[in-house]
Formats: sequence, structure tokens, C-alpha cells
Amino acid sequence: MEWATRLRKLPQYLFAKLDEAKAKKVAEGVDVIDMGVGDPDLPTPSAIVEAMKRAVEKPEHHKYPTYNGMLAFREAVARWYKKRFGVELNPEGEVVALIGSKEGIAHLPFAFVEEGDVVLVPDPGYPVYHSATVLAGGTPYHVPLKEENGFFPDLADVPEDILRKTKIMFLNYPNNPTSAFATKDKFRTVIEAAKEYGFVVAHDAAYSEIYFEEPPSSILEVDGAKDVAIEFHSLSKTFNMTGWRIGMASGNAEILAALLKVKTNIDSGVFQAIQEAAIYALDNEPELDRIREIYRRRVDIFVEGLEKAGFSVEKPKATFYVWFKTPDGISSMEFAEKALDEAGVLLTPGVGFGEYGEGYVRAALCMPDERIEEAARRLSAL
Repeated sequence: MEWATRLRKLPQYLFAKLDEAKAKKVAEGVDVIDMGVGDPDLPTPSAIVEAMKRAVEKPEHHKYPTYNGMLAFREAVARWYKKRFGVELNPEGEVVALIGSKEGIAHLPFAFVEEGDVVLVPDPGYPVYHSATVLAGGTPYHVPLKEENGFFPDLADVPEDILRKTKIMFLNYPNNPTSAFATKDKFRTVIEAAKEYGFVVAHDAAYSEIYFEEPPSSILEVDGAKDVAIEFHSLSKTFNMTGWRIGMASGNAEILAALLKVKTNIDSGVFQAIQEAAIYALDNEPELDRIREIYRRRVDIFVEGLEKAGFSVEKPKATFYVWFKTPDGISSMEFAEKALDEAGVLLTPGVGFGEYGEGYVRAALCMPDERIEEAARRLSAL
């Protein structure tokens, strides 16, 4: 049976391929330390779980939810944005509930992209930016994130004819996979370009609450950002709720209305009991300081181990990822294969995030301290 052309254009999803490689090694009896997928190993804070238990018993939550999310959830998002970023949001039109931010990111191109239109995709970057563009019939244009630019895109390097065809630009800070930060000034350059060329800015802020020094900024803090931008957020990484599938998009009401029209034709919203638990999480932020401290310690352990082994690595200020260079003369895929075959450590090759990820690998620190210490020790022997 022949697949649609749009599917044939897509590569195998990166993390599905990593799962296959891991399964093969485990079947051979190897004790694999999986640093591939960024899925928190810590449990959801118990207070959020208890809020969910109470909510799930309410009969009013057993029916179809509203498409854009409960008003109470959208109000909680607005309260959180005001408290965290000083950003005012109207819960009636400037917030939409998502089935995890990945869902919203994947659906956004269907709202704006026609065949021949361009979407600016960060490279290296989360693979869904590229794949969603292809599925919507658009053309991804990979904008390099270079170390010398702080892993932030330089729009001066994008040809004028590409900018005129651009409908959406994806950004992601703190960045996955590089852990880079973005300043408000850098966000401002993108907002100004979006206004000049008439494209949507979609900022993926999934890691904004996993930080170790100064808190990252929201793009919506920039004057005029709500004229052209929306921001995706998620409770997945912040509160170890990856399996719960709850997130939100906030910002420009017209952009969100278009995204919501796509969603109303595809999904039926987020289970309201989960939204009620999410309200509790946003209002109370249980255990968040403790979660940050755990990741801070893990980063310190792994980076210290890599530095002792002679790897070139910069300690991240946010996320639970460490992005480090492969040894000279070894490609990211070769090093990832060597790490798995000879050390039993599963890393994500940088090239899996795009061609400009070549020369790096990413480690996700979603495991206890002792396993991180062991992974660093094994890698030091390569």
C-alpha cells in the first residue's frame, strides 16, 4: 500500500530510531544508560497527583471538554504569565489549551502555510518544526544556530527572497538541544523582522522553568511581540508531566484563533480533570525549586566528568541537556554509535537535529546521579 508523498518526504523520527538502537543493545544483554530522550525520570509532584485524583471524580469532567480549554485553566495561565513574566494576557482570546505543546507546534503550519510557502526552522532544532512544515505542504528553510552567535539565528544570513516567502519562524529558548539562552534584545530583532516581512513568530518555551541562574525571558515580554507572536508552553518538563499531555499557546489572538480552527477539526480538547490539576500546578508550583536543584546537581556531575575526560563542553544555564563536541575527526553519528557500542551509553547525535548539529552530541540527564557518574566514567574511556 503506497504512502502519501508527504509521509515519504519525512525521515524516520529521530527518537524512534534511538529506541530501536537501544532495544537491540538491551537484547544483547548490555546495561544501556539511556541519555537519548528528554523524558524526566522524576515523578509528578504528589500534590498535583492528588489534585488530579479529586478532579477525576467530578462527573462534569467526564464529558467532551471545550476546544480552547476551560476558562478556569486559561485564567490560571494568565495569572502565571503575569506573576512569572509580568505579561498581561486576556484569557478569553490570548490563551489556548493544548494536548502538550508538541500538538500545537505540529498543527500551527496547517493554519498559515500553503504550498511554496517557507517556514524558518532552527538548525539544530526540535525535529517537529521541520516535519510539521512538510506535512502542511510548506518548505522548511533551516537557519543555522552557530556557537559564535550564541546559538541564535542571524536573519541577516537569510536571503531576501526567502524572507518574503516566510509564513512562520520557529524559535526555542532555552534551546533544545544546545541549552542556549536568548536575551530580549535578540527576541526584538526577530519581532522587528516579522513585522517587516509579515510572518508569524512561534516561540517554543518548554524549558523556561528548568534554569539554574537568572530566569529566562518570555518573547511576549518584548514590546510589540503580541502583534506577531505566540508562545508555546508545557507543564511536561516543568512539573514532570510528560505523559499527562497538557500545555498552552499564548499571545496574538488572531494567530491563536487560526490554530484553534485547525484543532477544532482534528481533536476534542484536553481532558478537564487534567486541566484542573494543571491549574493547581500553575498556581502553586509544587516542588519546582527542588526539581531545579536536582537538575543543577546532575549537570554539575556530568559536566565535571566530561571536562576531566578532555571533552569540550560548556555548562548549561538551563534545561536538563548537555550539548558537547565530539572528539576531533569523529562525526556525531560515529561518536554516538561508538558510545553505544563500546560504552553502553545512548547519546543523541547532533546531526539528528539538523546538519548544523554536526560535530556535537546531546545527553539528556533524566536518571539518578549515580547513573550519570557512571555514564561520564564510561565515556571517559572512549
